[in-house]
Amino acid sequence: MSTRLRLATVNVNGVRAAFRKGMGEWLSARDVDVLTLQEVRASTDDLEGLLGPEWNVLHDPASAKGRAGVAIASRGKAHVHRVELGPDDFDSAGRWLEADYEIDGTVVTVVSTYVHSGEVDTPKQDEKWKFLDAMSARLPELAAHNELSVVTGDLNVGHRELDIKNWKGNVKSAGFLPRERSYFDRFLGPAGEQVETVDGSGGEGLGWVDVGRRFAGEVDGPYSWWSYRGQAFDNDAGWRIDYQLATPALADTVEHYVVDRASAYDQRWSDHAPVVVDYRL
Repeated sequence: MSTRLRLATVNVNGVRAAFRKGMGEWLSARDVDVLTLQEVRASTDDLEGLLGPEWNVLHDPASAKGRAGVAIASRGKAHVHRVELGPDDFDSAGRWLEADYEIDGTVVTVVSTYVHSGEVDTPKQDEKWKFLDAMSARLPELAAHNELSVVTGDLNVGHRELDIKNWKGNVKSAGFLPRERSYFDRFLGPAGEQVETVDGSGGEGLGWVDVGRRFAGEVDGPYSWWSYRGQAFDNDAGWRIDYQLATPALADTVEHYVVDRASAYDQRWSDHAPVVVDYRL
């Protein structure tokens, strides 16, 4: 008999503020099995208090208090979790958390990650390059570790023109730089094959699957982030930067994918919307 795994990911933009604005009501109604969070910006005690005793919480806070922070909350406990990413001298604290869960006899590896937003020609962008390099090295290791693996979170890159409403105005902006997008060309290219990349650098495909794009098809969006400025939300002038990237074996089990976009601007509890995927194990 198969088992449904409902996996939701969201950048909460501060979990305490999100709960004040209605995140708890959303979560109560959504019947989620595993929840990955980014930009937690709170203590583990805060997070556990907000979610309640029915959730098992793993939390990797950032080195700097009040910044970043990733977490995974689940109905069942993880067998093991890991936070190491990249070289020893690379500070990935608060940005990468992976855990193995056994679900009715099937082990699924779940990652919550928060990629740097970056800023062109600054040290912030240099840190983003380091992080994307570390991801490039870790993804094949993850796939070898478990053929049922998924990387979720705010990856802060719109991969294709379909992923940003105003893509023409952002080709020189962090989040849509050709070099950034080329990492995703490689992440999602056929495993072991040479792939063409938007910046011409090429490289070998890693074979992961963008669940959102596969399920939605060749359409604009569906976007997952809208600036709080101006009329971005009301005009659906968004970015699709929140992902669930799955190994092929896990991607083949997807039954449903949806972005839980708020029905109105004043009902938002984050500038991001949850990305919710049902897997049938």
